[in-house]
Amino acid sequence: MCVVLDEWGGPDALNALVPLLMVAVIALLALVVPNARRMFVLVAVLITVVQAAVHDDWVAQTVHGLFVAAFVTAFFSALTTLRHAAQTSPAIAACGRFLANQPPGRRYAALSVGGQLFSLLLNYGAIALLGSLAASSAREEADPEIRAIRMRRMLLAVQRALVATLPWSPLSFAVAISTSLLPGTSLSALVVPSFVSGLLLVGIGYALDTLFKPRVRRAPQRVESDQGWGALRPLALLLGALFALVATLQMLSGVRTVGVVASVVPFVSAGWVYAQGEPGRRLAYLRTRALNYMRRDLLAYRGEITLLSMAAYIGTVGSTLVAEWLAAAGLDLSQVPTAVILVGLVWVFSFAGQIAMNPILTASMILPLLPAATAMGVSPTAIQVAVTAGWALSGSNSPFTATTLLTGSFAGKSAWHVGLRWNGLYTLLCGLALSVWVLVYAYLIG
Repeated sequence: MCVVLDEWGGPDALNALVPLLMVAVIALLALVVPNARRMFVLVAVLITVVQAAVHDDWVAQTVHGLFVAAFVTAFFSALTTLRHAAQTSPAIAACGRFLANQPPGRRYAALSVGGQLFSLLLNYGAIALLGSLAASSAREEADPEIRAIRMRRMLLAVQRALVATLPWSPLSFAVAISTSLLPGTSLSALVVPSFVSGLLLVGIGYALDTLFKPRVRRAPQRVESDQGWGALRPLALLLGALFALVATLQMLSGVRTVGVVASVVPFVSAGWVYAQGEPGRRLAYLRTRALNYMRRDLLAYRGEITLLSMAAYIGTVGSTLVAEWLAAAGLDLSQVPTAVILVGLVWVFSFAGQIAMNPILTASMILPLLPAATAMGVSPTAIQVAVTAGWALSGSNSPFTATTLLTGSFAGKSAWHVGLRWNGLYTLLCGLALSVWVLVYAYLIG
């Protein structure tokens, strides 16, 4: 609530609580998260100690890092309310079953389109929901060869659908973090060129699925859905209402889009839960669900909150140290050709993802080091298009991201197998196409 009030110009006394509350949250979570997450907290402390030793203004840099970490925490927490509401929605379950039960000829396309709608609403929860439905649908096939093929195609369609929304969705961290770190950027300027990035990611995935469709010895069982495409109407209406509300408030208030999203989403979720209750008992139902969310669901995300917030803090505070080390080594990014920087942004997230660098950490570490857009001779949006494209690309191949981990868990494969074997060629082709698109937009359109 303090972060949201800060976005809307709240009183300074209340805003001053944000870094203090962030320290308190992380101190408490560090006691209960696994050691792998606790390591991020220890690295953050170490970087703060180094900052204090070498910089006189280390307090200001630390507070700035805490504000960024707090925003990431608040944004993530707001999005989890949608996931909580969707878990008990009959309409969402019906949408998922309809997509999973499409015949083989159009199943990948249906999951690609419907998966994006689910991803806009549920983010990584879309893979959990559609992945479980895909796994259940595949298990109905008696032939083990066909079952394995169906499982792979369906899961890849769902994963790539989510990846395709990351460059342009106002609910994605790729958009929220890049908008926060790149001066002069906005969702209104980003959405069209980054939507093209999403189309490339979906289109290449569909082309690969069509070209390399496995041949089987016998025809698979077909389970026709008894529903039409109208099953997706509730999901589309909900998303339309959410985006219309966000756009209207953003235009009326002037608050940045990601701030409006963090403000609006919990209220939309509350209204959705309220509508699921029985008439006459809806308010009591909403109260019970809200308490369950705070006592159980939100606490279940303690590992993710620690990872995301500390990745943002480490990248934000550590980027100052990295900039000084680069200067001491005689490296000046302003001397690097702009085209090289833009293409490098498309690929750096994938390379960093192979060594367990979270995209938030990568973005927070690298973006402050970039020369100003005016010095590079391109628009700020051109840089953001490259960043969001690279961020999305890493979601298909990094064995340490939620997309590959969840996909692998449903398929019974390791995240390395999903990221490098299933998506290796996909990553290469998408990376080449996105590199060309980024340069075309930067020099010919943007």
